[in-house]
Amino acid sequence: MSNFNNRSFSANLSASKDATYDASLREYMVKVYNHMSFALGISGVVALLISSSPNLMALFFGTPLAYIVMFAPLIFVFFIAAKINSISSQKAKTYLYIYAALMGISLSTIFIAFTATSITRVFFITASVFGAMSLYGYSTKKDLTSWGSFLMMGLFAILISMLVNFFLQSSAFDFAISIIGSLIFIGLIAYDTQKIKQNYYQFAGNAELANKAAVIGALNLYMDFINLFIMLLRLFGERK
Repeated sequence: MSNFNNRSFSANLSASKDATYDASLREYMVKVYNHMSFALGISGVVALLISSSPNLMALFFGTPLAYIVMFAPLIFVFFIAAKINSISSQKAKTYLYIYAALMGISLSTIFIAFTATSITRVFFITASVFGAMSLYGYSTKKDLTSWGSFLMMGLFAILISMLVNFFLQSSAFDFAISIIGSLIFIGLIAYDTQKIKQNYYQFAGNAELANKAAVIGALNLYMDFINLFIMLLRLFGERK
């Protein structure tokens, strides 16, 4: 009887630890999604404000400043990657929001090129696909690590293809890029979500590193969302 009670106590203790651990993981994932959602909100507000101001549009896109606007998000994300090991989690969060603002400036042109109705529709389509794939990445027992190299090769192929099509200006090539790009970013959403979950298990004992990992996870998911949104907008958006 004593042995049975000890086993019962150990099982209850183990279950209690697992429940606490799962609750902490959920709290961590909520933090990631909150950072990402706030970054998306910043981008949306900045894009809308600039697109509604002819003076600001002329300043950012009617002068040589347009080249800076075009490449600033890319340069800044490399800056974040270079600094991430030496900065605090709070500064990493600030950098995320600055990046989101820079991306918002770049995205302001979509309000000029596409109808507001189609932008809204594509945004909700993107949000639905993102939610489904992120849930899959979080809940699946399958190890998605093998997806990583394949998706990254596909991502580089898409970037090169977009550069080539910048000179070719082929509508058929652009259509193919948008379809393949959408599939790649859909895969990246699941892959990055699982990687974020794995990072939690790695840094769970260190609050500062866990907070920083949450910011980096939010940045990755933010970029996946934005790029999927752009690809889907190119496919389904109604141009003015």
